[in-house]
Amino acid sequence: MTRRQLSATLAPAVLRSQSARRPNILLLLSDDHTAEFTGCYGNNTIRTPNIDRFASEGVRFNRMFTSAPQCVPSRVSLMTGISPVAARMGRFSAPLPASVPALPDFLRKAGYYTGVCRRNHHLDGSPGGAVSGPIYRKHGLSTMRNRFDFLNVDRRREMTGPIVEEFFSKRPPGKPFFLWVNFEDPHHPWDSGALTPPHDREALRVPKFLPDLPGVREDLGRYYDEVGRMDSEFQLVLDILERKGEAENTLVVFMGDNGFPFPHGKGTLYDAGLNVPCVARWPGVIRPGRVSDALLSGEDVTPTFLEAAELPVPESMSGVSFKPLLDGSRTRTRDHVFAARLTHGGRPFKEGTTTHTFDLARAVRNERYKLIYNCTPQMKYSPVDSYVEKSWIEMGEEHYWGRLPAAMDRAYYGPRPVLELYDLAADPEEFVNLAGRPEVAAVQRELTVAMQEKMILDWDFLPLPLNE
Repeated sequence: MTRRQLSATLAPAVLRSQSARRPNILLLLSDDHTAEFTGCYGNNTIRTPNIDRFASEGVRFNRMFTSAPQCVPSRVSLMTGISPVAARMGRFSAPLPASVPALPDFLRKAGYYTGVCRRNHHLDGSPGGAVSGPIYRKHGLSTMRNRFDFLNVDRRREMTGPIVEEFFSKRPPGKPFFLWVNFEDPHHPWDSGALTPPHDREALRVPKFLPDLPGVREDLGRYYDEVGRMDSEFQLVLDILERKGEAENTLVVFMGDNGFPFPHGKGTLYDAGLNVPCVARWPGVIRPGRVSDALLSGEDVTPTFLEAAELPVPESMSGVSFKPLLDGSRTRTRDHVFAARLTHGGRPFKEGTTTHTFDLARAVRNERYKLIYNCTPQMKYSPVDSYVEKSWIEMGEEHYWGRLPAAMDRAYYGPRPVLELYDLAADPEEFVNLAGRPEVAAVQRELTVAMQEKMILDWDFLPLPLNE
């Protein structure tokens, strides 16, 4: 019998004795990864055997939504339990303010050894520029080395194993640990030859909100391949955890930081930009093989980890702990999730700014409906990152010749409304805007009031949706 099988069959009394120890916490984060592109979420054309097996050993959350559809603001929420707006992280290159406490600060005070490694955590801003660098140093704006005991952001994939081994070698004996591992994949640009053999471009599943074009399939194929490559790196970290003898007392959470960089994905407040894989394993606490449809927010990660470590959750955090969903004591923890679209990295096009660099919007979602509030609807739409790829270029050609399906043409090339309201049960692609229709007036009012409250409590700088 393997260790995994043993943990699933231990008597309840033994499980309780295991969980009485303060757990280690391991956060594994893929980059630009929509939940749909993982085998355990129902995609039988993508190869993620390790993540799929991991999901069978714990709980899979179908409705985890990040607080923003971009790397920096999303990660701010993961580490602080508040929104990126409340943390004053609206600009992509902004550092996390020293006045905003983060998860490693709380855990270190409680005796945890804390670390972050691999791809940049994105929370120190841009301290390396010829102009910005001296300003950062003058004012001490980069704080992550002061928050973590161990920090190594070597981006080379072959360094994942050695870096994680180094973390464990430096960890003081007997101390519980928190380690945050950031994977590079499947972030754009996508490598050719990332996976051997590659995914069959003709067999892979094209989302219904994208046209089935050769360029779309080719770009998706490279994206699929990077997800598959990340799956192996994910298992490498778990294998080290097992060899160190720490697997049985470690809460492991695997997530994406935001959605995939295609139209309707990264940089947008549609589900493909916000709904990420979220799978957790905690032997003795999480019953293997569970699936949850509860609404979760990226703001909830820090409160959950604090409660798992038996630490109080500060009242200043708007996130809600989903530890009761891990141990099965509850089936839901919140009624709404919220998200913010803020600025993104890079400079504007020479011909002007488009939404891939600058856009301002807010969203609120309940179990069935979503409301999006666009404050810069005049901005011309283009997808984040993939605007240079074959998929977007071919879509532009189809639009020019009038060959795109009408719903896609409106979504990507038509004028953008200030308000968008979608019935996600009837319209999962989010193409049919119901805003203003009398039959959904009560739903629109409920979601707008919820958004208004969130914006007020976060000291949001955008105008409120209701002038009352």
